[in-house]
Amino acid sequence: MPRALLMLFAVASGLSVANVYYAQPLLDAIARDLGIAEAAVGGVVTMTQIGCALALVLLVPLGDRLDRRRLMMAQLAALAIALVAVAAARTTPLLYAGMIAVGMLGTAMTQGLIAYAASTATGDLAREQGRIVGAAQSGVFIGLLGARVFSGAIGDLAGWRGVYLVSALLMLALAVPLWRSLPRLPAARVAPSFTDLLVSMFRLLREERILRQRGLLALVLFAALNIFWSALALPLSAPPFSFPHTVVGAFGLVGIVGALAAARAGHWVDSGHWARTTTVALIVLLLAWWPLSCLEGASKPIALAALVLGIVLLDAAAQALHVTNQSLILRNRPEAAGRLIALYMLYYAVGSGLGAIGSTMAYARGGWLAVCGLGAGVSAIGLVLWGLRRR
Repeated sequence: MPRALLMLFAVASGLSVANVYYAQPLLDAIARDLGIAEAAVGGVVTMTQIGCALALVLLVPLGDRLDRRRLMMAQLAALAIALVAVAAARTTPLLYAGMIAVGMLGTAMTQGLIAYAASTATGDLAREQGRIVGAAQSGVFIGLLGARVFSGAIGDLAGWRGVYLVSALLMLALAVPLWRSLPRLPAARVAPSFTDLLVSMFRLLREERILRQRGLLALVLFAALNIFWSALALPLSAPPFSFPHTVVGAFGLVGIVGALAAARAGHWVDSGHWARTTTVALIVLLLAWWPLSCLEGASKPIALAALVLGIVLLDAAAQALHVTNQSLILRNRPEAAGRLIALYMLYYAVGSGLGAIGSTMAYARGGWLAVCGLGAGVSAIGLVLWGLRRR
């Protein structure tokens, strides 16, 4: 596959997923502008997550029934409209409705692009499927980690509404290269109805053992990631660090280094080293919690250096394992790529939710060391599950 097309998949995936996370560093500005109580403004993020869940069930599977290229263009146009609607919202109900739409369409485009990339890996390209999926997934990780920094910078310059207007323009700018460059895929011989698609998802979950196994690893992986990222702002915004939100968000850029470090995970899967990649990734995921735990108790320079190292290790392990998981579950059923991605990401959603809830509870009871203990425990569970699977 041409490098330019791989880059397009990565850029489009990153810009799409970023829309789901722009609101997180903007909550205080949104609350002031619309008069939302601080205790209730978290509902903005909740609405985007509801949209994500709806997309996995209602929109992502459509790629297995409709022409992916036309579906992608329709979703892109709808996403641009939803972003403008959020920027123009003057009441809380309108904002919530817009955020649900952004969550749905941003998730549908992101996962649809990954399924699209996997579906192109047929014939002579079948041996490159891991590389192709890995390129798209690298864009997702970079977009996810960079979203907070982007929205914070644009928000300082143009306000929170400006963030969504700029993003709408970026989505429209993607339309031309996507339409010109996305390959046409052969249509399904028999296009299933939407009801049949939903029913078939349960059948796939029952039949695809690799999906269930990799889904459990994904649940553990994203629980561990959210345990860390959900609690990180709490110690960094308190003494002795007392960092502003912009600086806290900038630590997401450190995670990009880790994501890029594991960008070759798809190549390793294509070369048959998926088991070794999984083992190493799970070990690194567990070991990452040791330098992360140094944030509390060590001197400030050592604590921050250890934090940077831990973030790199954590995100490198996550990227490698995530790419390996997706490459394996998409290998044998390219005609069901959309449904397989949707089912896999449901494990992700459950793990992310449990991790976020557990993280704040652990911090309230035992501080940062309790958070790291929880994260290490969850990571160890993943390693045990993999060990039992190998035996």
